[in-house]
Amino acid sequence: MKRHTLILFLAVSAMSSAALAAEKSSVIENPSAGVIPGVTAIALFLIVLGISATMIWPKIVSGLDERNEKIVSEIAAAEEARKQAKEALDEYEKNLASARAESQKMLEETRAQQGALAAQLKATADAELAAMREKAVAEIDAAKKQALNELYNESVNLATVMAGKILAREVTVDDQQKLMDESLAEMKSVNC
Repeated sequence: MKRHTLILFLAVSAMSSAALAAEKSSVIENPSAGVIPGVTAIALFLIVLGISATMIWPKIVSGLDERNEKIVSEIAAAEEARKQAKEALDEYEKNLASARAESQKMLEETRAQQGALAAQLKATADAELAAMREKAVAEIDAAKKQALNELYNESVNLATVMAGKILAREVTVDDQQKLMDESLAEMKSVNC
């Protein structure tokens, strides 16, 4: 292609130079002689046009067609890449939604397990508290019975002491009152 273009350029330059030289000389000598350079220029133009139409333009057109095909194929490839990217994005969003649903499900299961564990711990604590209460009530009852037994034993001892004092002498009403006051005072001192 470069060789044809170079030959064509040289031919056109030589003819143009010849035509210009002939035109200058003919116009000065003979004014009607300007027709031959005009015909030569038209012939030269037609030759250049023919060579261009048969040799140069097909190569330019094929180059443009190749470029057009390349651009069209790149556009198609870009469209395919865009389509694949959209599909990948849709798949990503689907997987993300699935992961979110799974994490939400796991959170709900964890909350349910925490609730069950809290209920179990509360039940255990309530059972332990009830056992502690029962033990405290039993200890209080035992202490109460022990205190009553001690009070009963002390009452028996006081009654025995009172009976001994009564039997040791004859009791008058004043003596009876005095014995009762003494017994009550002794009982009070034992209780305190």
